[in-house]
Amino acid sequence: MAILQWVQKAGIDWHYIAPGKPQQNGFIESFNGKLRDKCLNETLFDTLRDARKTLEEWQEDYNWRRPHSALGNLTPMEFLQRKAMDKMAA
Repeated sequence: MAILQWVQKAGIDWHYIAPGKPQQNGFIESFNGKLRDKCLNETLFDTLRDARKTLEEWQEDYNWRRPHSALGNLTPMEFLQRKAMDKMAA
């Protein structure tokens, strides 16, 4: 209830995903699948600290080192470097 009250106060539209309809939010379903397949299914965690460290490393890799199709299959770092070089050349 606290989240719903906060959403109302903040004026945020709240949309539920219908049960059995994951296609209603394909982005999060895609992310959840990648997290599960590439990290959670491959890793045994000994401690909560170990789990946090592993997930932080995976997040860093997911956000910065893996190629993104939306960026022409460049990593975000490569994309930013090319963008900076293009600015300097212009």
